[in-house]
Amino acid sequence: MKKKIIIIAIIVLILVIGIASSIIWYKSQIKAVTEAGEEIELEIVQGSSTQKIIEQLKEKNLIKNELAAKIYIKLNEVNKLQAGKYVLKNDQNLEEILAKISSGEIKDETISITFLEGKNMRWIAEKIAENTNNTKQDVFDLLEDDEYIKSLIDEYWFLEDEVTNKDIYYPLEGYLYPETYTFKNEDVTVKEIFKVLLDQTDKVLTEYKAQIKKSGCTVHQILTVASIIELECKNEDDKAKVSSVIYNRINSNMSIGSDVTTYYAIKVDMGERDLYTKEINTYNPYNTRGPNMEGKLPVGPISTVSETSIKAALNPTKTDYLYFVADSNGKVYFGKTYQEHQENINNLKNQNLWYQYED
Repeated sequence: MKKKIIIIAIIVLILVIGIASSIIWYKSQIKAVTEAGEEIELEIVQGSSTQKIIEQLKEKNLIKNELAAKIYIKLNEVNKLQAGKYVLKNDQNLEEILAKISSGEIKDETISITFLEGKNMRWIAEKIAENTNNTKQDVFDLLEDDEYIKSLIDEYWFLEDEVTNKDIYYPLEGYLYPETYTFKNEDVTVKEIFKVLLDQTDKVLTEYKAQIKKSGCTVHQILTVASIIELECKNEDDKAKVSSVIYNRINSNMSIGSDVTTYYAIKVDMGERDLYTKEINTYNPYNTRGPNMEGKLPVGPISTVSETSIKAALNPTKTDYLYFVADSNGKVYFGKTYQEHQENINNLKNQNLWYQYED
């Protein structure tokens, strides 16, 4: 009898030691992998099983032991592990890691892109390439897709067949509203980007829809005028005066004579270099300093436009100005006669504020 009691006691002791050891092991295995943690990205795809998620956690060195993780999940009835991309740390214990995955607190992959006013499509393409997984050529290829452009004309009231003119470099030039936008991640497509910008253009232009119709001008013409204003004048108080000069010259069958249109025509950015005389004197449907452009606007917009420039294009100041010239700092000077204009130019040259043209 005494011998049986000893045997039972030994068995019980072994069981107690085994259970205690198992508990100690279990608790140690659900602790953090390390004390000095690093951020680790984990992507759980839709439909992943619990077993698959546990295997991923082990592969990423986020947990110590797969069996301990299974036991924890079973004991704590963890059943809401969600798909997504997570940023986890291996100094987090199993409870913290599973809590984050259960909460769906996924990695923020959103990106912000700021499109500035007064920038052309080449700049926009570069900005998209810098911030997303698209290339500049992806942007240009989409702009050359006739079916895509036609679908936009059908979708947006402000886009008309004028944008399909064969002389236009980029059909959506001037139609993409400049602002800071947030996109889902770097995989956003060019089409998705354009839609967001065009939707904002829709919101802005809809406010002026009745006024545009009353003006007798097309949206395309208003945006073309606005783009010249945008590049010629940074001072909002002067924008309506610049607008006045543009309309006064057109109504007088004069060429607008704007340097910014010549730069756009030759695909050289302002500030990159001075214009050559031969570039100024060469016909191009964008170049309002060239021949055969009397009384004409450029064939299309030459940059993104702000709302203030759109307002100025719709509400020119009533003036007799026929001339304006901007100095190298962007300040605009106005004149009613060619003599006044020349005086402004001479003053700028004397102050070293004049752009020197190269032959």
